[in-house]
Amino acid sequence: MAKSSADDDELRRACEAAIEGTKQKIVMSIRVAKSRGIWGKSGKLGRQMAKPRVLALSTKSKGQRIKAFLRVMKYSTGGVLEPAKLYKLKHLSKVEVIANDPSGCTFTLGFDNLRSQSVTPPQWTMRNIDDRNRLLLCILNICKDVLGRLPKVVGIDVVEMALWAKENTPSVSTQRNLTDGPVVATVTESDLKVTVEKELVSQAEEEDMEALLGTYVMGIGEAEAFSERLKRELLALEAANVHAILESEPLIDGVLHGLESATNCVDDMDEWLGIFNVKLRHMREDIESIETRNNNLEMQSVNNKALIEELDKLLERLRVPSEHAACLTGGSFDEARMLQNIEACEWLTGALRGLEVPNLDSTYANMRAVREKRAELEKLKSTFVRRASEFLSKYFANLVDFMISDKSYFSQRGQLKRPDHADLRYKCRTYARLLQHLKSLDKNCLGSLRKAYCGSLNLLLRREAREFANELRASTKASRNPTVWLEASTGSGQNVNAADTSTVSEAYAKMLTIFIPLLVDESSFFAHFMCFEVPALVPPGGLVNGNKTGYNDDDANDDDLGIMDIDDNDSKTGKNSVELAALNESLQDLLDGIQEDFYAVVDWAYKIDPLRCISMHGITERYLSGQKADAAGFVRLLLGDLESRISMQFSRFVDEACHQIERNERNGRQMGVLSYIPRFATLATRMEQYIQGQSRDLVDQAYTKFVSIMFVTLEKIAQTDPKYADIFLLENYAAFQNSLYDLANVVPTLAKFYHQASEAYEQACTRHISVIIYTQFERLFQFARRIEDLMYTITPEEIPFQLGLSKMDLRKMLKSTLSGVDKSISAMYKKLQKNLTSEELLPSLWDKCKKEFLDKYESFVQLVAKIYHPSENIPTVAEMRELLANL
Repeated sequence: MAKSSADDDELRRACEAAIEGTKQKIVMSIRVAKSRGIWGKSGKLGRQMAKPRVLALSTKSKGQRIKAFLRVMKYSTGGVLEPAKLYKLKHLSKVEVIANDPSGCTFTLGFDNLRSQSVTPPQWTMRNIDDRNRLLLCILNICKDVLGRLPKVVGIDVVEMALWAKENTPSVSTQRNLTDGPVVATVTESDLKVTVEKELVSQAEEEDMEALLGTYVMGIGEAEAFSERLKRELLALEAANVHAILESEPLIDGVLHGLESATNCVDDMDEWLGIFNVKLRHMREDIESIETRNNNLEMQSVNNKALIEELDKLLERLRVPSEHAACLTGGSFDEARMLQNIEACEWLTGALRGLEVPNLDSTYANMRAVREKRAELEKLKSTFVRRASEFLSKYFANLVDFMISDKSYFSQRGQLKRPDHADLRYKCRTYARLLQHLKSLDKNCLGSLRKAYCGSLNLLLRREAREFANELRASTKASRNPTVWLEASTGSGQNVNAADTSTVSEAYAKMLTIFIPLLVDESSFFAHFMCFEVPALVPPGGLVNGNKTGYNDDDANDDDLGIMDIDDNDSKTGKNSVELAALNESLQDLLDGIQEDFYAVVDWAYKIDPLRCISMHGITERYLSGQKADAAGFVRLLLGDLESRISMQFSRFVDEACHQIERNERNGRQMGVLSYIPRFATLATRMEQYIQGQSRDLVDQAYTKFVSIMFVTLEKIAQTDPKYADIFLLENYAAFQNSLYDLANVVPTLAKFYHQASEAYEQACTRHISVIIYTQFERLFQFARRIEDLMYTITPEEIPFQLGLSKMDLRKMLKSTLSGVDKSISAMYKKLQKNLTSEELLPSLWDKCKKEFLDKYESFVQLVAKIYHPSENIPTVAEMRELLANL
């Protein structure tokens, strides 16, 4: 017989490993097959697919109590046991062996705590009857010993179980946890269990049954007779029991009477408990009502206390300190009292902000007391702003009037006075903090203050500029240069020794050096002093006019008012278009009119030397490129207007010079080099000396206009006498190149006109030389021209047969033309020399003439050789070249 799985130590250890950590001990483990039974039409028990499982009985000690469990183990994918289900044996209510299983190895276990009793419980199938009996007997013994009760047993023969328990006492392994570790001990099953007879009958009954069985000596085949006898005796016992029950009727009546009395007592008790319950419910409701009222009173008390605290805080915020009220409504604005005024402004600003919704709870905003207090504060604010605005407007006017009345602040005869506004700014800075607070209280009030400041300071600045400009012009000594440079009626050397007028440019530069930094500083100070939200005019370490030295080293930090921004908006670094527009409008009021004094200096300099406009333009451009700040808008406009004024004056000079050039064509027939050609070279040399910075474009534009008019006028004068036009043009174009050769190498604009004149010179030379050559050798080249014209229509072989082109005609023409060729060439040289006023041009022109003649003669010789063949006696090109060289 195969070994039972209940004795498998490996199976027991696997089960213990599966429940490790639960503090439970395995009493028995055995393999089973799980299925769920169903009834088929045939009435036989059918099974679903059986699944291998392991049933393990375990116990757990908890103090003096012992709990018993039935665990169902299943095999995982890797063949390892893992817990599937857990049943508590205290809920085991029934053990039923399936009657329809012929083998008797299938049974079910019923538990009374399952959620759905309608579901068919699982069926467990053992390998044999011995395994079934061992498992069920172990379950019953544990229920008896641990739980003190037995479940209902169905389908099992008690006698058969008792006989099996005595005959089979196999050894089972049980594990005990000692102090030294787990020890496996082997004991018999009879040591652990109580037999079924012991559980079902008493000891006396068992002894009587054994005595009864001992009176009968029966073999194995007499079991049926023994069974019949037991049935008869059982019937007799049941009859005796019925008789005993009938005899006990009086006792039963007594019990029933006692039960009835107890029932009446219970009913009375229930009625009393109902009455008490009603009273207790009413008491509970009264207590809850009292507690609710008490809680409401406590909450009301807390709320009232918090309300009083909030109202105290609100009253404190609404209180106006008497010292601040007095200062705001009637205090003095003297310098000694400014600290109190500032403190009052700070308190008023904070109080107004404290009554606004973001800083004040919205529930308080509509309270009458808050509205009245806000109106009171607004009245205080308007009163203070009005008083402060009136005071500052008068203060600015008085301050400027005092400075204007003192002549020592301005330039005087023989003494140029640099404007000094340090004391003015120091006095204004006393009220810078006040202006900041006025802006935070009422931005609209700054408009009138800005206008008052601009109006007062504008008078001072215009007075300073006028006095300085007048004294600057009076103290500058410079001889006036004539403005007529290119007039035909004057001598050619009038401007060669022009007087030095550099002091004029220096005077203009001094005017800008003094006043442009002053205006920039005033604009910067005004922007900060009057609380404009724009970036700084001159950043720290920045350049005012392209130089590292500003207007006044002592006032380099005058723009820094030494105050902190009050509003958060004042810390913005980005551009504010609205503020910038307002600043530019105010700067217009501040500095308007001062440009007239700058214009006067420019016009004065122009009258002395118009060419000084070039250097003044460069100086102005340098200052203009240094003004990049947003708040320097008017200074940029002023410099731009000055630049335009200088450009306009210089254009006026250029236009007048162009008119002087154009007047040359009214003089009738002219010969030789026109006077404005060398004068322009002198003028250009002088202009190049005055160029500074960006004035290069101004000068190049003047060059373009000058030379264009010169060339046009030259062409017009040449057309008045076409006979001598080419001579006139080549002489003047040559003179233009010779006079501007050095400048054209360094001035790109003049280089362009130099090349233009060179091309015009070459064209005039070519036309003049051609006329001279055709005059002396007209028949020769006329004959060649007729041949060339006929070659377009007939073949070269037919040309000698044409009228006037025969060989005889060729010989006559050659005889008449080349018989005195040396005299003709000499006449050609004399004619070239006759009308030429510039003798230095004769050698180059004669060389061009000889080269041109040889080229034409070589073409004639080749043409004759092609048409008439080399039978005619014609001088060769080499002979003709030698003849020209000997002359």
